[in-house]
Amino acid sequence: MPDPIAALLKRFNLEDLDAQIAGWMRRYGVLILRYALGIIFIWFGILKPLGISPAEELVRNTVYFVDEDAFLIVLGVWEVLIGVGLLFRPFLRLAIALLFLQMPGTMLPLVLLPEVCFTVFPYGLTMEGQYIIKNLVLIAAALVVGGTVRDPSTREARV
Repeated sequence: MPDPIAALLKRFNLEDLDAQIAGWMRRYGVLILRYALGIIFIWFGILKPLGISPAEELVRNTVYFVDEDAFLIVLGVWEVLIGVGLLFRPFLRLAIALLFLQMPGTMLPLVLLPEVCFTVFPYGLTMEGQYIIKNLVLIAAALVVGGTVRDPSTREARV
């Protein structure tokens, strides 16, 4: 099936503009993605030790087998370290490793607290369930960013 947008671009002589926009996205997209991930992890991480995280109750109910106050501090610091590592390229591999070590834990409530995550299993997600499932996007973004660690030719690799 032909691309209707491509046909419109050609008809209105906008192919050069389209190429410039796509080129800009290719040059800066991964860098912006990396910074956005970093900001998200720092932001959500800082909230945990301060006791103002919207996920605090969910975390406490999930890790009932350890000291929840200490765990929230450790988790918050862990997330901030991920975020800082994503912002500063020399620490990118460490940040990606910490992120992938942390992500399975974020999925635990789906197994340990299904009544909190689902209204109807498997498609009726509560707000908590949605909060957890959105981590799939973070994982996918981390895969894209992590895929750049060995490519020194990209603009993203130099920043």
